[in-house]
Amino acid sequence: MYRDQYKQKLITPQRAAEEVPEGGAIIHGLTMAEPPALLHAVADRLRSGDLKHLRVYSLLPLKNAQTSVLDPALSTQVEAHTWFVGPGDRERVRRGHDHFIPSHLHQVPRLLTDGPAMDVCVTMVSPLDDSGYFSFGTANDFTSTAARRARKLIVEVNRHMPRVFGQALLHISEVDFVVENHQPIQEMPQAPTLPEDRAIGKNIAELVPNQATLQLGIGSLPGAVADFLVDHKDLGIHTEVFGPAMVQLIKAGAITGRKKTLHPHKHVFTVAQGGPEMLEFMDNNPAMASYPVSYSNHPSVIARNDKMISINSLIQVDLTGQCNAEYLAGVQVSGTGGQLDFVRGAYDSRGGKSILAFRSTAKGGAVSRVVPRLERGAAVTTPRMDTHFLATEFGVANLKGKSTRERTKAIIGLAHPDFREELMRQAREMHLA
Repeated sequence: MYRDQYKQKLITPQRAAEEVPEGGAIIHGLTMAEPPALLHAVADRLRSGDLKHLRVYSLLPLKNAQTSVLDPALSTQVEAHTWFVGPGDRERVRRGHDHFIPSHLHQVPRLLTDGPAMDVCVTMVSPLDDSGYFSFGTANDFTSTAARRARKLIVEVNRHMPRVFGQALLHISEVDFVVENHQPIQEMPQAPTLPEDRAIGKNIAELVPNQATLQLGIGSLPGAVADFLVDHKDLGIHTEVFGPAMVQLIKAGAITGRKKTLHPHKHVFTVAQGGPEMLEFMDNNPAMASYPVSYSNHPSVIARNDKMISINSLIQVDLTGQCNAEYLAGVQVSGTGGQLDFVRGAYDSRGGKSILAFRSTAKGGAVSRVVPRLERGAAVTTPRMDTHFLATEFGVANLKGKSTRERTKAIIGLAHPDFREELMRQAREMHLA
């Protein structure tokens, strides 16, 4: 019965692209779940002039999206929007070709539910199982909400997409059209680890107790931290992004999930970013539990994990403890994402800690990331009242409960020694020291 429904809904990517209306809104699966056949078919309609105007909603677009519907050559026809600014859309945002929508990541599904319905949702899914279900695989996040909220849902079936569990299943009856495309899934690039990252990773690992539940952000730090956690016992996962560093710790036996207070034995996540080894590990693994980001990232849910340890990165911190993770040199270069979701959720956890990590300098040591004040117009990603632990290659500092003078001294102690004297001078001028 389910196979018959599948066959009835199976069409070509070109035929599926015809379901996108003129001037309509399309939302696509995040990062590794970008459906290349569908996105390129829609782009072909734009290039031919058959489709003159389109609104596209993305987050962290990779090559498939960047070379199709987000091709700069189509910028006069495509009105692009994003809830996060990453490497794939920074230049478009800077040029005004992509419109950033500030939002905590756990609230994006509500924005999709409360706002007007998208015309079409397209995403990659795993093959149909015998019970009539696909899996969202690497991208549950807001994609699962968009899929059920959009006027039409078109899925691109790919046998390389892992089948995962939790709340990641999608029934054939919920799908309007199906296309098939079994090309290898594009990998999510992993940032290189620098020597400072290893020092930071060691400092952070000392803050992580056995039986803690982890959230690791994106970038080079997760791998650096993981290297120093391999001898820990019974760690767990409740994270926004599942990645290769976590696979490493599970295979090493450091992560078991046995002692988790919420979803014990389950590796809870909302999006996965990595390569073939990670995808193979995830596929049909009963321990993998994927949930919508409205659940995984909600601070009240995060806080239900005892010993919740949240580890994220930032661009700048000022002497009051305000943290900027998204604004640099007058330009939006990132987004809030789930940082504040986990900062607040981890601190509210029994025995939990929120850790924000950063290299003490940028531009080869020429610029301090500890600054007297954030630059004018810079975003405050984590307010000073929420900042808990800060970590650099020079140590860690707990800002909770400290006066403005005490925290100023602690923050300066995390800066590179070359900048500490000037920071202290400016702190005195600001009556912070």
